[in-house]
Amino acid sequence: MSQLFRAVQDELWRALAEQGFADLGPRHGSVLAYLSPDGVRSTELARRCGQHKQIVGTVVDELEALGYVVRRPDPADRRAKLVVPTERGLAEIDTARRIIRDVENRHAEALGRDDYARFKAALRVVTRQQRQAAGHE
Repeated sequence: MSQLFRAVQDELWRALAEQGFADLGPRHGSVLAYLSPDGVRSTELARRCGQHKQIVGTVVDELEALGYVVRRPDPADRRAKLVVPTERGLAEIDTARRIIRDVENRHAEALGRDDYARFKAALRVVTRQQRQAAGHE
């Protein structure tokens, strides 16, 4: 599984760089993947991606400096901040999703759509069980 993950990640980051996002890397992707257009609190980002709050805070600082996110007051609690993707951040998220969709379509064609669907279903079960065992859920 680690070889598959690394190969997909390598393809993703190479393609993102080719499409104008060369200033990002996997550590940024671990946060960008869990953003929503309306924003997410850093504590929720940390929970979603299974990272410590301090690590997520550092990555958010980097993403903010690069112009991918901004911090805004949370309307539900003015003391809290939401991490909100900028137009550039939304463009990166959309581009990454398209790249992953293309990778998945290529694999589905190679295996056959039904076999690939079963593979993904099994992988979701294994992932959920592993995340629970690791205390991420």
